[in-house]
Amino acid sequence: MKIKDLSINGKTFLAPLAGVTNLPFRLLVKECGCGVVCSEMVSAKGIFYNSKKTLDLLSSKKEEQPLSVQLFGSDPDTMAKGAKVIQDLNIADIIDINFGCSVKKVVKQGAGVALMKDPELSKTILTAIRKEIDLPLTIKIRSGWDHSGQQAFEITKIAQDAGVDAIIIHPRTASQGFKGKANWKLIKKLKQQLSIPVIGNGDINRVEDAQKMIAQTGCDAVMVGRAAMKNPFLLSQIDDFLVTGSYKPPSNYDIFRTMERLTEMYVAYFGEKPACKMLRGRLSWFIKGIPGCSTFRKNLSCINSKHHVLTLIKEFETGIV
Repeated sequence: MKIKDLSINGKTFLAPLAGVTNLPFRLLVKECGCGVVCSEMVSAKGIFYNSKKTLDLLSSKKEEQPLSVQLFGSDPDTMAKGAKVIQDLNIADIIDINFGCSVKKVVKQGAGVALMKDPELSKTILTAIRKEIDLPLTIKIRSGWDHSGQQAFEITKIAQDAGVDAIIIHPRTASQGFKGKANWKLIKKLKQQLSIPVIGNGDINRVEDAQKMIAQTGCDAVMVGRAAMKNPFLLSQIDDFLVTGSYKPPSNYDIFRTMERLTEMYVAYFGEKPACKMLRGRLSWFIKGIPGCSTFRKNLSCINSKHHVLTLIKEFETGIV
């Protein structure tokens, strides 16, 4: 598929996930096979004030390209300047604007899904950004603040007219969070209304879910979030299934090598002690359902060095062979 002039291999996108889609995890998912990876949410205000914490989120490597960087905020001038900084850093292939985050501290700023209540401000923001950048521009939205989806239709029409190049839709309301079911029918209606690509997101937990979403909605691609945390191979499996009708589940060998790879990358990027604290929870993503996983998860709670982590992984693997 293409977004503006960017050609993308496959039909899979890794969703932006706060605290998860950092550089090491994006590289891991890219190595496992994924069309486009996306950064964590990046604050336009943080860029404007040169916040080190914000600028650290913009760390990137060529190996992860194509990369989408997601920007959030509510001030048109700050958003446009932030997008221009990202473009000038020459790290992003796509800039995505967050219209979907329903976390209270984001909504209180008038950002994220709050923008779906304010069409005029949304239009001003997107027009200002489009004037500043040449990169492909996307927006990620929810269905809005009620189940009608009317705000989604209004905002996406505004976005298309403002020069946005693709829409990503997670068809849950602001109040739903991740609860209930995603309304895939809304994806289909948006696809019929718009002339730009539509990427579907929500309730894709298995390969077959992605195939069903595309078949039922006609969307151009799928975006996967939380399910990729448990199975970073999922995105390449989806692409394989869409092309060949079959896919290969990861073996235990693949899973344990992936855990070792994530450990190495986390330590190299964050430093040994911070990485170990993060890995206590994150390595358990990969081993759900494997015999002995509860004991392994318990052992992870006291890891304090890379050697300790790798030893536990090896011991766990040896114990189940």
